[in-house]
Amino acid sequence: MTRIKFCGLKTLDDIFAANEIFPDYVGFVFAKKSKRCVTPAQAEKLRGILSKKICAVGVFVDEKISNVAELLNAGIIDAAQLHGAEDEAYIKNLRALTNRPIIKAFKVHAKEKSSADFILIDGGAGDGKIFDWSVLKNFRREYFLAGGLTVENVGAAIKLLHPFAVDVSSGIETDGKKDFKKMAAFAEVVRRENL
Repeated sequence: MTRIKFCGLKTLDDIFAANEIFPDYVGFVFAKKSKRCVTPAQAEKLRGILSKKICAVGVFVDEKISNVAELLNAGIIDAAQLHGAEDEAYIKNLRALTNRPIIKAFKVHAKEKSSADFILIDGGAGDGKIFDWSVLKNFRREYFLAGGLTVENVGAAIKLLHPFAVDVSSGIETDGKKDFKKMAAFAEVVRRENL
């Protein structure tokens, strides 16, 4: 069964939509250069409204380890997604401070192995670019698939790859804002493929 992650949520309306549609994961972006960036205080407020049955993932790019651990241990986020140059030493040091799950993002052609609980494979650096999915056809490890996913193509991605999860952000937006209709339609396609 392929799980669903809606990433880049930042408003109360985004959270109300998530609570209604019920993805498995939502992502709060803490990378300061992202247009979807939220502060820890904003994330705490949003997390307070988000269903406790939805896993809140914090997305970080080369953030100070203690800051990531603090958000995890405070329960503001349930898991950390590392989207920068974080290496095995970083993951080991983070694990020493928290027992929460870690997702490490890689660009599609990266050959690196990771001790993270999950990996995420993206076409770029979280820029919504699609890539040739066939390169993952015989990929052995469970992964989150990201990069250019939309209502129109996610069904084909699942049919071809059967990823652990699909991660979408710009593909469920209109004019840079989360779009309830697109979010609901995306989830509906994924759930139909899981039948």
